[in-house]
Amino acid sequence: MNKEYDCLIIGAGPAGLSAGIYAARYSLKTIIAGIPLQSIITHAWKVENYPGFKEISGMDLINKFVEHVKHFEVPIIEEQIVNVEKKENHFLATTSTNKKIKARTIILATGSTSRKLNIANEDDFIGKGVSYCATCDAMFFKDKIVAVVGGSDSAVMTSMLLAQKSKKVYIIYRRDKLRAKPMMVNKVMKNNKIEVIYNAEVKKLIGDDFLKGIELSNGRKLSVEGLFVEIGHVPNTIIAKSLRVKTSEHGFIIVDENMRTNVKGVYAAGDICGSKNKLRQVITAASEGAIAARSVYEDKENEVV
Repeated sequence: MNKEYDCLIIGAGPAGLSAGIYAARYSLKTIIAGIPLQSIITHAWKVENYPGFKEISGMDLINKFVEHVKHFEVPIIEEQIVNVEKKENHFLATTSTNKKIKARTIILATGSTSRKLNIANEDDFIGKGVSYCATCDAMFFKDKIVAVVGGSDSAVMTSMLLAQKSKKVYIIYRRDKLRAKPMMVNKVMKNNKIEVIYNAEVKKLIGDDFLKGIELSNGRKLSVEGLFVEIGHVPNTIIAKSLRVKTSEHGFIIVDENMRTNVKGVYAAGDICGSKNKLRQVITAASEGAIAARSVYEDKENEVV
C-alpha cells in the first residue's frame, strides 16, 4: 500500500469505467475497484440507443468499455470495496480480500441493484423460478409459461426476449397503461405470445421446491414456472453513507453540476446519484463519469482537495 492514487473509482459499470478513461487522459494516477460483469447493464439483452452501435448487447458494450480502460493502462481490481475511511488528507479503502488502497479522492459509481417485490417466500424462490435478470436466465424457460412484473422499457424488453423461447409470457403491471417507449409497446401488442394484465400486482408465490404459480391482487391465479421482476432499482449507497455523503429522500446521492458531493474529495456518477426521475441510461452514466473525472483533475490543479 505504498502507492497513493490521485483517484480511486469505486464501481466498474459505465460511469466508473468512463471516469477511468477520462482520469487517465488527465494523467491522474487512477485505480478502479469493482466487477464489470456485475454491472446492471450486462443484464440488457439488447441496447439500441447508445451512439455508435445500432444494436449491441449490454455484455458486449461493457466489454468495450473495459477494453478502452485497459488501453490507458488503468488497473481494475475485480473486488468489492467493503469500507472507506476518510483520513486527514486522503482516503483509505479496504477490499473484500483485505487489500488496502490509498487515494486522495474517491469517485462513487456503485450503481444500483434490482428492486424486489418484498412478498413472502420471494428469496426462497430466487434461482428456482424468480429472477431479476432475463439475459442470465431466459434460456432455462424454453417452452415454459413465464411472467414479467413491471411496465417500463426494461420490463417490455424482458418480455420480448422471453417470448423468443418461452411458450407464453404474461406482463403484470399495476397501472392501466405500459410506460415503456411507444415503439416497444407496439412490438409487445403485436406479439401473440405476450398477454398484458393491467391494474394488478403479484401478491403470492405458489410452489414447493420450485415456482409453480402466482396469485394476483385481482384474485386471478396464473400457472407459471418463471417470474421476472423488472420494477426498478435501488441505489447502492452503503459506502456513501459511511462517508456521510448526503442523499435525497429517495436514497440517491446529491451532487452539483460537476458531480461533487458535500464531502470534500468525494464525487459520484451514474445511477447512484441524482433525482428519482433522472434518465438512467448508459449514455448519461458515462457522461457523469467523465464530468466527475474532470472535476477531480480541476480540484487537484486548484489544490481544493
